[in-house]
Amino acid sequence: MNTRVTIQDIADALNLSRNTVSKAINNTGTIADSTRDMVLQKAAEMGYKQFSYIDVTTKKIKSNISTDKPMDLAFITTSKLDNSHFGSTMIDKIQQELSEIGCSLTIYRVLPSEIAECKLPGSLSLDRIAGIFCAEIFNIAYCRMLSSLSVPVLFIDSPCIMGEEPLNADILLMENEAYAYSVIKKCCEKGFSRIGFIGDKYHCRSFYERYAAFRNALNYYGLKYDDSICLTESEINSKTGEAINYQGYLESEIKKFKKLPDIFICANDFVAFDFLKIARKNNISVPDEVKLCGFDDSQESTIVNPAMTTVHIHSQLMGHEAVELLLSRIKEPSMNFRIVHTETNLIYRDSF
Repeated sequence: MNTRVTIQDIADALNLSRNTVSKAINNTGTIADSTRDMVLQKAAEMGYKQFSYIDVTTKKIKSNISTDKPMDLAFITTSKLDNSHFGSTMIDKIQQELSEIGCSLTIYRVLPSEIAECKLPGSLSLDRIAGIFCAEIFNIAYCRMLSSLSVPVLFIDSPCIMGEEPLNADILLMENEAYAYSVIKKCCEKGFSRIGFIGDKYHCRSFYERYAAFRNALNYYGLKYDDSICLTESEINSKTGEAINYQGYLESEIKKFKKLPDIFICANDFVAFDFLKIARKNNISVPDEVKLCGFDDSQESTIVNPAMTTVHIHSQLMGHEAVELLLSRIKEPSMNFRIVHTETNLIYRDSF
């Protein structure tokens, strides 16, 4: 008698969680196209129920939101989102999905003077737009101004707001926690116990979530948190409001160490690259003397030597979810505010 194939069987075969497989098979939640297709392909191969005849190449994420009339939307940011930043691919996906439903997107860069004065970019008129995507803006006062506007705003990542009222807006983030447990579990298996963190933990909500996950994972696996090997200084001078020499800060702190940690978990790839430069300058070998883990899976992460262990952000998935969130908010402005995390994947490379 044939054994009935279950969701757990498929999850075990793919080394995925049961929850992820369930989302793919039932088309609920938001996961990466590649993961969904992989799950459906495996389900077909294993003869899982009706999925034995599905052509997985036709099952793609499509927007569930339609509009009655074309709309103009704005995307505002303080940064140049070049090809090394996951945001460039995300914006491409947002523009693609909006164009398919007859909507347009205009990108605005907010100047430092406009941030300081809590002013919108000069060429942005609220009378002409239906909603705003906001990315890489972490000034709390400015974000509160945005969330008080007459049009809906979606924050793609947000400031780290502690002990204050949250923003009156939807927030889209990448999944920032699971990887820390996986990395620290592997550290335990390898006998590593000195595990440090590098990154301004209050830089943004995502950085804080990664730092908090790091500490929680240490506690979960019975390891001691050692503040002396965690470099969490702010990247901004609190007195002048200007950026500090971050590589100089890292170098001065590293020189104080009597013993390096076994591994540094870094808030993102670019923090890890900063440490890598300092390590080379001071003849510290990565990964022989200290291992590194970044976050973002930037283009540079595969080019640097050693290639960087990191966490892949599904940029197109974030773009899709951003469109869903903002358009649904425009249609139903009175619904409760939402915080959504999209799937990420840990990638081990030579730096570990």
